[in-house]
Amino acid sequence: MTMRIYLTGARGFVGSNIQRVFEAHGAEVLGPGREEVDVTDAGAVGRSVADFGPDAVVHSAILNDFGRLYSHRDEAWAAYVGSTRALADAANAAGAQLVLVSTDWVFDGTQGGADEETPPNPINAYGFLKAASELVVAERAELGAVARLSGVNGVHWARPDAPRRQDAGFGYFVLSIVDALSRRERFTVWDSPAINCVASPVLASAAAELIWRIVERRLGGTFHCCGAEAVGRRELALRTADAFELDPALLDFGPPDPGALPPGPVPHDTSLSGPATERRLDIRLPDLEALLSGLRAEIELERSPA
Repeated sequence: MTMRIYLTGARGFVGSNIQRVFEAHGAEVLGPGREEVDVTDAGAVGRSVADFGPDAVVHSAILNDFGRLYSHRDEAWAAYVGSTRALADAANAAGAQLVLVSTDWVFDGTQGGADEETPPNPINAYGFLKAASELVVAERAELGAVARLSGVNGVHWARPDAPRRQDAGFGYFVLSIVDALSRRERFTVWDSPAINCVASPVLASAAAELIWRIVERRLGGTFHCCGAEAVGRRELALRTADAFELDPALLDFGPPDPGALPPGPVPHDTSLSGPATERRLDIRLPDLEALLSGLRAEIELERSPA
């Protein structure tokens, strides 16, 4: 029997990987864009989910504008907490599982190695809104799961040519290094207590595979869909150069451009551990070698002629 998946954020980075992985497992995925279904409109969400009749609802959509989370707080609350409420109610009505894609930024950056039972302690608007959304899932969804990701890297399958640059988190960090060093350009790896410098990075498609296991087994609770290794930016940059056979002498290390920092504080060490995730999903979390070799294979696939 084909599993039916209702996916929000399918045109985003993480969502495009979830759709690709789930479809490879034979699932039928409906991923309406925001022009088709406004996830903050509970009525529209309820009708759309009911019409599709999914086995699971996977919520990966976010308002991906950190400045707007502070300047438009009602909109931000609706985009995160309101949408999760609407999707929880719609999933309940359809008898479907709800999986919220969350983040290691629900932690404050001082408790490296946080596991699934560690209480969240967010220090910025994004982490707060995600933590609040996690509570909605725990208290409102009849069968709800939270999948926390950390340091996600990979190919954006919906927009593979989208600009890729280093930011205060780990997203696109590896690809931005590969892009620069492949062109023989120097690359400054940011190092500062004001940014996220340690995480448990994971390939987006590998995280999607873990989420698939959650859905396939219809599990509830909190899962850490992350890498097995805590790593800093410097080490990750050097290991990237080695894995992609690029020149590490082109790497510099220094402070970030102040204009590139988001509003609000950024958690420094968001590394996670996942003992319960490994036990419940019967897997070992992927190591850094798996991330780098997997990403190299995906880049080659994305760049190969159709």
